[in-house]
Amino acid sequence: MGEHPDMNETLDMNETPKDPFAAAASFNAGVYGTGVRPVTAERLAEAVRLLLRAAGSDAAEAGIVADHLVEANLRGHDSHGVGMLAMYMPAIAAGLLQPNRHATVLGRSGPFLSVGGGNGYGQAIAREAMDLAIAQARQEGLVALSLRDTHHIGRVGSYGEQCSDAGLVALAFVNVVTRPAVAPHDGTRPRLGTNPICIAVPATPANPALVLDFATSAVAVGKCRVAMNKGREMAPGLLLDADGEATRDPSVMFREPSGALLPLGGNAGGHKGFGLALMCDVLAGALASAMPGTPSHQDSGRVMNNLFAIVFDPARGGNAHWAADLDDLLAYVRDTPAAPGAEAIQMPGEPERRTRAQRLADGIPLDGATLAMLESLGRERGVEVAGLLA
Repeated sequence: MGEHPDMNETLDMNETPKDPFAAAASFNAGVYGTGVRPVTAERLAEAVRLLLRAAGSDAAEAGIVADHLVEANLRGHDSHGVGMLAMYMPAIAAGLLQPNRHATVLGRSGPFLSVGGGNGYGQAIAREAMDLAIAQARQEGLVALSLRDTHHIGRVGSYGEQCSDAGLVALAFVNVVTRPAVAPHDGTRPRLGTNPICIAVPATPANPALVLDFATSAVAVGKCRVAMNKGREMAPGLLLDADGEATRDPSVMFREPSGALLPLGGNAGGHKGFGLALMCDVLAGALASAMPGTPSHQDSGRVMNNLFAIVFDPARGGNAHWAADLDDLLAYVRDTPAAPGAEAIQMPGEPERRTRAQRLADGIPLDGATLAMLESLGRERGVEVAGLLA
């Protein structure tokens, strides 16, 4: 990938942006081109660890956050990968994201567990909170976890995997509290977050774990950032511009006034995605955390996540043969004739596992805008990362 003449320019990312994606939007294909450079997961994780240490994280937290971000890239979720540092660094400078915080138990009552994050890195806080939930579910059979006051927790599927690896089922509902991004069904202005849902089921003797992880919007905001970085349009039926008109231009999400994402299902089925998004905000925001996505809680310089999750032991669910029945179900579903152009029916989590294997072998493809952002952060903090990203 050729180096843009402004590649060595350092942009001040310590200044709090007007919204959490403004800094990321300053790095785009219009400035840095559309080329892609593969970087190994090990070298990318080391570069991110160095940047996080320079921003105040201790070694343990830097490792957890770096590994989480790189794992998102490995699994093909570049929207939740290392590009998020463009949002995190200004939030730290503004005091909206506090490094080196830990999950704090706020209360327990029967199966209910309430945990606070103190505005810390969500990747570390949510992992600790889920460890607490796993311990309680193993002892009691079931736990209802409420996690509040946590900065962006990243790829929610990672916490589903944490539970499925422990032999437990997880159902997680997350609200996103920042500048709203998603229009209600039949609406033209954003009112909700992308509010993801994750459902994870443990592996069986015949099948790997099932991990369903999706935003309740037609597309994630981060995927708009990725498309903008690569100089690409979005598919039709995903976006509205600031006037409520359909558009394929991803940059509308990074302007003021912003455009809006449609809810999952788009124009025809968006009532379903809207309903799911709203219920995420009800469960994780209004009921679990006292932080629904309303103007009084929105701070344009941060992205806060709250989570409500039910974690339980499937062996205590009343069916001792649940794994065999699950294998029968999956075998039946897989035995469906594939549509033209499709190789086979894929279960939730399979595309991510395939992408991970490919990127471990070939490297993680980083666009010029993301590389420029990482190198700029390194120059700001006196950390040499360019060599690791070469």
